[in-house]
Amino acid sequence: MKPLIQKLPLNENSSFVAQTFRTPDFEVGWHQHIEYELILFTEGSGLSFVGNHVGEFEAGDIYLLGTNLPHTFQKREPSLITSAVVVQFREDFWGKELLNLPECRHIKKLLTTSSFGLKLSGKCQQLLFPLIKALEKATNFRRILLLGECLETIAGSEDYTLVSTQEVKQLNSRDKECIDRIFQFTIDNFRDPITLSLVAEIACMSVPAFCNYFKKSTKKTYIDFLNEVRIGYACQLLMETKKTVVDISTDSGYNTMANFHKQFQKIKQFTPLQYRKHFTNIHIAE
Repeated sequence: MKPLIQKLPLNENSSFVAQTFRTPDFEVGWHQHIEYELILFTEGSGLSFVGNHVGEFEAGDIYLLGTNLPHTFQKREPSLITSAVVVQFREDFWGKELLNLPECRHIKKLLTTSSFGLKLSGKCQQLLFPLIKALEKATNFRRILLLGECLETIAGSEDYTLVSTQEVKQLNSRDKECIDRIFQFTIDNFRDPITLSLVAEIACMSVPAFCNYFKKSTKKTYIDFLNEVRIGYACQLLMETKKTVVDISTDSGYNTMANFHKQFQKIKQFTPLQYRKHFTNIHIAE
């Protein structure tokens, strides 16, 4: 299954998209597009999948994603309302020469860096929030000025994390379809038992061939990827529900508490209860 090639509609008065998408319009599977994407989450929480990155998102988070970078944001529970202001633009929407001007070199560098996906934080995140909200309502030339101000703010800051370590590259269609099929299968089924034999069968490979293929394609083993997905989901449950650690372990796809604790500490450097206490205190302080 290939990732969806997403195309958001433009109207006759706009050269780029700046619009809120809310459940059920928010829900989009593993997809990619040639446009750059600046996304501000305004409601909900869940798992973020960007390139080979697995993490968590919540309301207030902001990402800048490069062109053709596969991604999806999956809400924590099916019933959860999730929304985001999505800004999508092409590199040349303001003309083919603008980014070649000396004054725009830092913006061009930023767009190149965004091929790994950026998650904004700190002061940069605080400055961007009202700009992106205003951008959605802006009209005429003000829209272009505000988008430029958003990119200038990010380019002049170091308050971001590169989330993916997988460089966007052109795979042949067969390889691309295979890795995308495995990603979507994992996103949809991580709560259930998954074996290497099963995913190798889905990839139409032997287990050793699949393990080598996945590691070469994503720079991590499949088991590491699966554990990142499951632990990311567990983190959401620890932060946003009162479920016991035993229940969360089971809900996240683990059949033993020992393995759940081992993988949680390996990925998060906390025990599950330490994680819940740590982030509860942070939210109280805020």
